[in-house]
Amino acid sequence: MNEYLKETQMLNFSHSSIQKLIGEKQWSNEDDFEKIRKIYKFVRDDIRFGYNTDDTISASEVLNDGYGQCNTKGTLFMALLRAVGIPCRIHGFTIDKSLQKGAMKGLIYRLAPQNIVHSWVEIQYKVCFYNIEGFILDSEYLKKLQEKFFDCKTSFCGYGVATDNFQNPQIEWNANNTYIQKESINYDFGVFNSPDEFFEKYKQRLSPLKRWIYQNIGRKLMNRNVEKIRN
Repeated sequence: MNEYLKETQMLNFSHSSIQKLIGEKQWSNEDDFEKIRKIYKFVRDDIRFGYNTDDTISASEVLNDGYGQCNTKGTLFMALLRAVGIPCRIHGFTIDKSLQKGAMKGLIYRLAPQNIVHSWVEIQYKVCFYNIEGFILDSEYLKKLQEKFFDCKTSFCGYGVATDNFQNPQIEWNANNTYIQKESINYDFGVFNSPDEFFEKYKQRLSPLKRWIYQNIGRKLMNRNVEKIRN
C-alpha cells in the first residue's frame, strides 16, 4: 500500500503550489470521503478540460496550466489524493480516436493515431477500489455539449465524450465509479503504481514531426475548439 501513497517525479505533491492549494482548501482536515469528493470536484471543474503539451508533465505543471485531459488531470488528481493520505493507482488503456472528433478536426484528426493512450485513476476508499474517470470534462463544458446536442438521449461519442447515457453520465462521486470516456476504450494495459511507471512503458506513438505538429499547432486548435463550445 505504500506504493499507492508514494511521491514521484510526476506526482510531485510536495511542490509549493500544491501544498499551498491543499492548505487553502483545508482538505487535510476532512474525513476520507470528503477529501475524495472535494478533490474530485476541484479537478473536474476548476481544472478545465483542455490539451497540455505532453502526457508526462508533472502535477504542479497541470495545476499551473489550469487545464488538462484524461492523463494530465489524472496526474494532478493522484498527487492531491496522495498528499492527503488517500491511496490511489493508475489504470492504463487506449481509446479510439473517434472520441476526439469535434474537438479535433480536419488534418489534425486525420494525422492522429487511431488508438490514443488513455487512463483513469483507481482510488481506495475503505475496502474497495473505485474507477474514477468522470473528472475529465469540466461541468461547464459538458453542459454546453449537452445543450448543443440536446436531441441525443442515449449514446454519444465525440468532443472528448464516450458514454452510453449522454444526458445523465455517471460523473458524480458518492463512493461509486465515475465514467465519461469508458465506451471508447479498446485495449487494457492494466494497473500501475504511478503515471511515471505507466508512461515509461506506454507512450503515445508519434513521429517527431507529428509530435511537433501536435504540441505547436494541433493542441492549440483543439483547445480553441473546446473553448468555442464552452463559451
